[in-house]
Amino acid sequence: MKITRHPANPIVVPGIYDWRKVTVFNPAVIIDNDKFYMIERTAESLTPCKNFLGLLESDDGVNFRHVVDQPIVTPDMLGFPYGSVQDPRVVKIDDTFYLNYALRPCAMSYYPTGAGIPERSVPTYPDGWGEKPEHWLTRSGIMTSKDLINWEYLCDTTPLDINDRDNILFPEKINGKYVLLRRPEEYVGEKYGTEKAAMWITYSDNLIDWEEPKLLAKAENDDWEFKKIGGSTPPIKTDKGWLTLYHGVDKDTVYRVGALLLDLENPEKIIARTHNFIMEPETYYEKFGFQIPNVIFPTGNVVKDGLLYIYYGVTDTAIALATVPLDELVDYILNEPK
Repeated sequence: MKITRHPANPIVVPGIYDWRKVTVFNPAVIIDNDKFYMIERTAESLTPCKNFLGLLESDDGVNFRHVVDQPIVTPDMLGFPYGSVQDPRVVKIDDTFYLNYALRPCAMSYYPTGAGIPERSVPTYPDGWGEKPEHWLTRSGIMTSKDLINWEYLCDTTPLDINDRDNILFPEKINGKYVLLRRPEEYVGEKYGTEKAAMWITYSDNLIDWEEPKLLAKAENDDWEFKKIGGSTPPIKTDKGWLTLYHGVDKDTVYRVGALLLDLENPEKIIARTHNFIMEPETYYEKFGFQIPNVIFPTGNVVKDGLLYIYYGVTDTAIALATVPLDELVDYILNEPK
């Protein structure tokens, strides 16, 4: 499968403003009125690593400029002055933008080693912050906006007593219901039907009250899905099914990318799934960075003129772009050589 990295990579890098001077990564991207909009995850420090969300725009999907010079979402806006808001995904349903985000109520400190997962420490915060176990767990939620700049909190989508990331809305209702992907870390063991963190799916009539999630896909390939898998990008509707990119993490914490095709009317049904990864760290900017080496982590994808634009974080340091003809990728998933 030939996926082409853009020659300008990484296309978005840290700098310009204090609140993004250390890292930018794991972006949400959407096309609206023929313009590309990117919501970036940023940090001004690693100790502690308090994350914000910024907004950029582009006419060509490659050259991005900031829409505003301040973050559009901060943990403070959500009531967590020492927290960290992370990993946005965005879709538009009717006239409203919906932003999935992950939130840790208290930000940790990270000390990169260059050889794997950074060492971590727990900062001391005032006023009782950090004293409860749930302050160090990652919850997920949804915010809404009409203009991509001004956001309002809508709901939590996960319990507050577990780690639950990679929450991703489908871009339209299916059979009258909203559909959401999840990745609950603690849903493992015989009771849950999976021994490793996996992809789950759930439904809602109103975006507030969510049904019990159902197991959608679990790790199947020990070579590159050894630790866990999770949803990566908002599903793209094709005539062959919902195209959904996902990530797998191996025993050395190398992040790679696979793909699913889900049934258009019953997204619990997997039509096809890549056995082998379709992307892995290859270039210098995907192998070395400020935080975790050997990471490609897609969180945004859009289609323009039949071309799928895949936006992904690299080593928790910068943002890169890869492209592939949508029809070619769908055909590959359906007919992957064994």
